[in-house]
Amino acid sequence: MDRVGRRPISRSQTSRANRAWWDGAADEYQAEHGGFLRDDGFVWCPEGLDEADAGLLGDVAGRRVLEIGCGAGQCGRWLLTRGATVAGVDLSHRQLRHSQRIDTHAGVSLPVVQADAETLPFADRSFDLVCSAYGALPFVADAGAVLSEVRRVLRPGGRFVFSVSHPVRWAFPDDPGPRGLTADRPYFDRSPYVEFDEDGEPSYVEHHRTMGDWVGLISSSGLVLTGLTEPEWPLDHDRAWGGWSPLRGRLLPGTAIFQCARPAS
Repeated sequence: MDRVGRRPISRSQTSRANRAWWDGAADEYQAEHGGFLRDDGFVWCPEGLDEADAGLLGDVAGRRVLEIGCGAGQCGRWLLTRGATVAGVDLSHRQLRHSQRIDTHAGVSLPVVQADAETLPFADRSFDLVCSAYGALPFVADAGAVLSEVRRVLRPGGRFVFSVSHPVRWAFPDDPGPRGLTADRPYFDRSPYVEFDEDGEPSYVEHHRTMGDWVGLISSSGLVLTGLTEPEWPLDHDRAWGGWSPLRGRLLPGTAIFQCARPAS
């Protein structure tokens, strides 16, 4: 059996595979990318867009903020330094152990909980702001469920800002070099990308949504799209991250950041 394929896969299979994958990959991920992310930095994407410069969340002082797919809590810690009250949620227990490790070293306490983003363990209207920097949404089978849950836990007038791989990247190989500049699959093919273990069980899953899909999901969840940012690759940024690289980043968009709001009424 091929170890990589594109085929339909269930919500439970997706969650189980990605929980195990992130638990197994967390140590290597933090060792490779922790310096770039910083222990208390808010980096939206491989392009290096920093919330301190972008200001997509606005003034967070005094706000109740939830980060979905918080990983080791780097973004949440940055929010704490700006006066927010923050909670983080992540599917991976090992990622949250790294958050605890950094907390101990930094002398701070970021409240985190292990949970699936499709079923958030928080009460209705608990937060003023929800954010996610490549957390959960590319890896869930039902992104609409996540968006509906976000609307539920947001107070009226609250905002949700999240970054994901730019949908156009789906049509190109995940290669930082010249091979990654030639489309080899349809942009409109929504078959999930699945890696399989030696027993043929799914071990890693990503789900694709087109730009139109994301807009439709946001609208159907009851949120309103208020902005969209497609970060350009900085001229002085020479760090590759998987398929993101200066070569590709200066020709193709790599990230989409959606800004949404729950209507006040």
